[in-house]
Amino acid sequence: MLKQRTLKSLIRATGVGLHSGVKVNLVLRPAAPDTGVVFRRVDFEPPVDLLTDPQAVVDTRLCSGLAKGEVKVATIEHLMSALAGLGIDNVFVDVDAAEIPILDGSAGPFVFLLQSAGIEEQNAPKRFIRVKKRVEVKDGDKWARLDPYDGFKLTFTIEFNHPAIDRTVSTVSVDFAEQSYVKDVARARTFGFMQDVEYMRSNGLALGGSLENAIVMDEYRVLNTDGLRFADEFAKHKVLDAIGDLYIVGHPLLAAFAAHKSGHALNNELLRALLADASAWEIATYEQAADTPVGIARLFELQAV
Repeated sequence: MLKQRTLKSLIRATGVGLHSGVKVNLVLRPAAPDTGVVFRRVDFEPPVDLLTDPQAVVDTRLCSGLAKGEVKVATIEHLMSALAGLGIDNVFVDVDAAEIPILDGSAGPFVFLLQSAGIEEQNAPKRFIRVKKRVEVKDGDKWARLDPYDGFKLTFTIEFNHPAIDRTVSTVSVDFAEQSYVKDVARARTFGFMQDVEYMRSNGLALGGSLENAIVMDEYRVLNTDGLRFADEFAKHKVLDAIGDLYIVGHPLLAAFAAHKSGHALNNELLRALLADASAWEIATYEQAADTPVGIARLFELQAV
């Protein structure tokens, strides 16, 4: 049986919120089977739980954020991406501010935290959402879609008219039957442009952004002295974001995701469109290892406990 996963022990981290600029304390804790990923604002009395659900996503300005009434948790996508990449189904995310810390701007530090806590299989079948037919959403020249696929594959194309962004690596395709989330995706950082900083900060965004937690470019070049981690890091980070955004649906997908210039808003719209069409998806479990799709079996082999 392909089993659900949680953490072996709790683990803590402290960082700064990318958009809020405030100090954030984070605790990741084990959770029982079928709990899902639950964000808990522990700075409220009593604490407030926010469950991952596409309908709960309310803020998609440069991040994905959840809300329950007036209580919010923003910038969840990098942590969600790491959880998806390591196959973790159930975890409590305790946080004492309205944003998950940005750390180095990638999912790499979250992968390190999760692996340090240890990953434990649980005596319950892992539940997938299997896409049965194409679902697509569009916004002008931007689009995102899901197609049936016996595994999990993502293809993303970006378009930026900037000399530092090589057009030859503006499309990235990652198939987890062949590639490793940890090695090939997790370390790709978020990025931004100096000319946008003043506008973003006047709108209460990127207050905690720096060269320590993002790739930053002026009109001509990358300003980070260490350069890029991958030649295609810009497009690869969009894949990282999409993995996190899609995991908000509550279960890993069996699907091929493709997108052109998509972002958090369109990714969320795609999930809502999928769930709205009951004929487009079904829940799948795998009681026998031999029945597991090659792409999924390979993913969990690469990210072995």
